[in-house]
Amino acid sequence: MNEIQQLTVNAIRVLSAEAIQKAKSGHPGLPLGAAPIGYAAFTNMVFNPKNTNFDNRDRFVLSAGHGSMLDYALYYLFGFGLKKEDIMNFRQLDSITAGHPEYRVCPGVETSTGPLGQGIANAVGMAIAEDYLAQKFNREGFPIVDHYTYALCGDGCMQEGIENEAASLAGSLKLGKLIVFYDDNEITIEGDTDITFTEDVGKRHEALGWQVIKVKDANDVAAINRAIKKAKAETSKPSLIIIASEIGFGSHLQGNAKCHGSPLGDEGVATLKKNLGYDYPPFEVPEEVFKHCKKFASKGKRAEKAWKEMFKAYSEKYPELAKEYISWKKMELPDLENIDELWAFEKDCASREYSSIVLNKLASYIPNLIGGSADLAPANMSKMNSRGDYLPTDKSGSNMHFGIREHAMAAIVNGMYLHGSLIPYCATFAVFSDYMKNAMRMSAIMELPIPYILTHDSIGVGEDGPTHQPIEQLAGLRAMPDMRVYRPADGRETTAAWISALKGKTPSCLFLSRQVLPMLDGTGKDAFKGGYVLADSDKATPDAIIIATGSEVNLAMNAKAELKAQGVDVRVVSMPCVEDFEKQPAKYKESVLPKKVRARVAVEAGAKDCWYKYVGLDGKVIGMDTFGSSAPAGKLFVKYGFTVENVVATVNEVLGK
Repeated sequence: MNEIQQLTVNAIRVLSAEAIQKAKSGHPGLPLGAAPIGYAAFTNMVFNPKNTNFDNRDRFVLSAGHGSMLDYALYYLFGFGLKKEDIMNFRQLDSITAGHPEYRVCPGVETSTGPLGQGIANAVGMAIAEDYLAQKFNREGFPIVDHYTYALCGDGCMQEGIENEAASLAGSLKLGKLIVFYDDNEITIEGDTDITFTEDVGKRHEALGWQVIKVKDANDVAAINRAIKKAKAETSKPSLIIIASEIGFGSHLQGNAKCHGSPLGDEGVATLKKNLGYDYPPFEVPEEVFKHCKKFASKGKRAEKAWKEMFKAYSEKYPELAKEYISWKKMELPDLENIDELWAFEKDCASREYSSIVLNKLASYIPNLIGGSADLAPANMSKMNSRGDYLPTDKSGSNMHFGIREHAMAAIVNGMYLHGSLIPYCATFAVFSDYMKNAMRMSAIMELPIPYILTHDSIGVGEDGPTHQPIEQLAGLRAMPDMRVYRPADGRETTAAWISALKGKTPSCLFLSRQVLPMLDGTGKDAFKGGYVLADSDKATPDAIIIATGSEVNLAMNAKAELKAQGVDVRVVSMPCVEDFEKQPAKYKESVLPKKVRARVAVEAGAKDCWYKYVGLDGKVIGMDTFGSSAPAGKLFVKYGFTVENVVATVNEVLGK
């Protein structure tokens, strides 16, 4: 490194250590060791810190998110708008410099990274988006979409299973503009990696279809620059740049696991600064460092200006494509609620098939809709029949094949959405949402409106047995903040679920049945309210209320008819989305579930827990207290009490009859 490069890298190191020490919390090891990697990445990237949403910017993902001070130091030095006070307020309440990088909180952060492996999978999604959009919009002489996705991973990311899933798909799809730095310091929290992690990461990635480049010393910025150049030259493979580093470089704990997640201490910071020859007051950076970094920011500003000039010429030559590009960028949606054909169905179907019908109609209205399944598209019915497939040999289709990689699939879809311009979805069996849970949680934290199609929603799965029959998944996902869970009762409720999922501000789960659900009188746009009176009593005040979702709504309707014959007049409330119902005004909720009607029964073929808030102390829940069994679905519903007779008996029980 020359003098200014060394000074800048040391500024990154010292700022990181000082912020962590002031907070008395954080992970200094990675920023100290990987500072040259971050510096090399940012000096090779194209970005405009004055416009962090510049369309054709390179993306940088710190997958090892615990090393967040590396991010913040880079954003500060390269002019992304962070102030010295932001660095000094690291990990403090309401600070933009949170413990792990947070999307929409700190300028420049492309995705929230915390759980290891999520970031690299997000980066794969971003690279897929770039690849797909490039084939869609680029024309000869007009590389409108032409940028790289960079990610920085550590040993922790490399040990998580999601990394292998994501890397496997990236290699299969030949994502040549994905460049991953592996900060290979051979240390994790418990010590040297040789106690648990002796595999050859490079050979593994070569086997997965990656170009692997090795740099012997993280402090050799020139070698890292050469590696990046070589990575860019390989257009048919993603590149993994393995860089040997020392955790905590320059500190008294250099090479020691103790500096992974603990501040260095005041004396330790002083020793670090002495070892680095960095003689400046706390949080002070010499002006020449800012000037040096500004040159690269200015390069990005010029790149954006040139891109805008190119896009202007592109608009003149390809006006329709340019118009479509702008529309995709805005993520525009038509007035879906008032498209009559979305609400029309010709026959009774399973709700997974209703969903397929709606999805295929939506495909004709939303050109940037893209998605697929974890090798279950025929069962999930998640394919857009009018679209081709996105394949290594043909990138023009918008039906994704994620392979049997549920965890990576969900995180990759997050990355696709975060890239911008695409409206992605993904699908699997409801019970396998457990494999996806962490990535779904990240969707919710970042408030990404991604639809998760989760089929085979109950013991209605039947013969596949308890391993494939979701029980606790509905309740578990309902417990997740900012996740909306829909379990529609028929086609029109499925339409409402899809529209709500696409137009919402947070992710959604569509729990869909394998078994046929008949179309019901009274369903429709009221489903947007989450819960509504599907069939009322003849009395001003019903004798009792039955609340149901999905396949159990028809059961509730049949029970209502039987109770009517017995002289009991009940109201049936369909509750396709608890979260949407809870957002309604108190007056509306009272009109649906009046407090004076204490005789209530909730019916859902899933865990009971989430329904007690609606049935109260006097009500009953017909649900699942056990796992299911292997048998035809019809016999299972009888075995576990989902029958007209049991619903009628339970209503009479709460009425004291």
